[in-house]
Amino acid sequence: MKRDVAYMEVAMEEARAAEKRGEVPIGAVLVNRENAEIAARAGNRTIELSDPTAHAEILVIRDVCQKEGAQRIPDYDLYVTLEPCAMCTAAIAFARIPRLVIGAQDPKGGAVFHGPRFFEQSTCHHKIELEQGVMADEAGQILKEFFQARRR
Repeated sequence: MKRDVAYMEVAMEEARAAEKRGEVPIGAVLVNRENAEIAARAGNRTIELSDPTAHAEILVIRDVCQKEGAQRIPDYDLYVTLEPCAMCTAAIAFARIPRLVIGAQDPKGGAVFHGPRFFEQSTCHHKIELEQGVMADEAGQILKEFFQARRR
């Protein structure tokens, strides 16, 4: 869907900005389902904030929850450049986000399609619509280049 690509491009901008800050290049965008406007956007800031929970997904969820004055934000869709980890996947479920659009998959650390497959667990009471592979090549490439540069 064209709209998914447009929002993922914004998430990629956040990933590139995170990379420039020396952070793992992952970006996220929360979009209001009613008016299709971007409500929050962020890239990883774990190093900058000295906070291991400052993943892009967590930052945008916190931002919108604070703006809404609510712990659940079922009126927002989440776009993220990389398959979320277990921590972020749990936060997505607890926030009751109805739709998650993922760029690249993460066989090592992902928790949606890999590892714990969080949304498939009987303990997860949240049903979510999943879309994967939106701009997957670009999202995967920025991460590949980032980690190759770190190994040199």
